[in-house]
Amino acid sequence: MGKRFTEEEKARIEQLNREGKNHRTIGEQLGYSRMQIKEYFHRLYKKERAAINLTPAKRKGRPCKMPLTKENEMELRVMELERENELLRSFLRAAGRR
Repeated sequence: MGKRFTEEEKARIEQLNREGKNHRTIGEQLGYSRMQIKEYFHRLYKKERAAINLTPAKRKGRPCKMPLTKENEMELRVMELERENELLRSFLRAAGRR
């Protein structure tokens, strides 16, 4: 998870950026690394682009599972029972019972 800057830090970072300072200089002045400042602007511009396009920013990570419908739930249960049935049949064959 990224660094959480306070509102004062954000204002100071943006002010130094408007003054033409690069990420390394801003980081040195405020006691942060260049990458922390770079990632701050990356997140900031991503949110601004999403606001302009009127689309939400794309979320990272594994997508949330969709809730199962009754039909999908029944299909999964049938498949599970078929696998169990096949497993039991193969066990009986291996045991010499069928």
